[in-house]
Amino acid sequence: MDHSMTSQKQTICEGNPKQDFLIAIDSDGCVFDAMGIKQRECFCPMMIAYFGLQPVAEAARQCKEFADLFSKTRGANRHVTIARILTELLPSHPLVKKRNYKVPPFRHYVEWVNNPDSFLSNEGLKKAISESAQAEVRQELSLALTWSRRVNEMVAEIVRNIPPFPFVRESFEKISPRADLMVCSATPAEALEREWAEHGLLQYVQLIAGQERGSKTDVLAAIRREKYPKNHILMIGDAPSDQKAAFQNQVLFYPIIPGQEEISWKRFYEEASGKFFAHEYSGAYEKTLLSEFEQCLPEHPPWG
Repeated sequence: MDHSMTSQKQTICEGNPKQDFLIAIDSDGCVFDAMGIKQRECFCPMMIAYFGLQPVAEAARQCKEFADLFSKTRGANRHVTIARILTELLPSHPLVKKRNYKVPPFRHYVEWVNNPDSFLSNEGLKKAISESAQAEVRQELSLALTWSRRVNEMVAEIVRNIPPFPFVRESFEKISPRADLMVCSATPAEALEREWAEHGLLQYVQLIAGQERGSKTDVLAAIRREKYPKNHILMIGDAPSDQKAAFQNQVLFYPIIPGQEEISWKRFYEEASGKFFAHEYSGAYEKTLLSEFEQCLPEHPPWG
């Protein structure tokens, strides 16, 4: 990635909007059908290896897929998901109970994840490691950092040639003359830049906001302080965390419904984008879409 290209995509956060509207877009599972392969081939095998879950590998795989693909924590920060699996999903899984397996608690790591002051990224882990005087804390956080780095390496090695969903490119071509576009994702910026560049989508966006910039809520909050009225900002996402970030910042939300991605993008291209620009999106129309979205992802796993 040419760093000059990255530096050019800072105008939104520097307070220089080019258009009257802003559309923030998630990446994995929203623009690209990449969540499944990333979770099954990269995140999950390394979780089992680094967190010592080999004795209950099948249960761990089921927990990872439920948490990251098929539940209301779909699309959450990677560390939040691991903490949920270690403390909630895996201990309650029937296979784990049947084998009387004690899930490693990784107490210090979980405490770091649950600390609201923690920056949940590789840089945040490095900072926490350097600031801790306890060897046990440094050991757990170092393991988590090694896992996270290895996941990034595997994603770079494995995840490629995955095109955007149908109607994504057509939608970008339609909306980019009227709206500033930004990528707003929990994925590291390096991976986002690589994946969007691979398919020629970087030309449409003014900013890549990956996990290094903070949570999606924080990123949208920074944007809201700029020159866009709240009814001129739309977040497009496929996960409840995307909806939460939009609502906490009092901006509009368009759901890409898991399993119905092509239908969702076709509807955005043909109908929803026009309603957004015409100020006809909020209200009954948005509520109808949100009702469909909220019904597609359960909160609790099928085993309990």
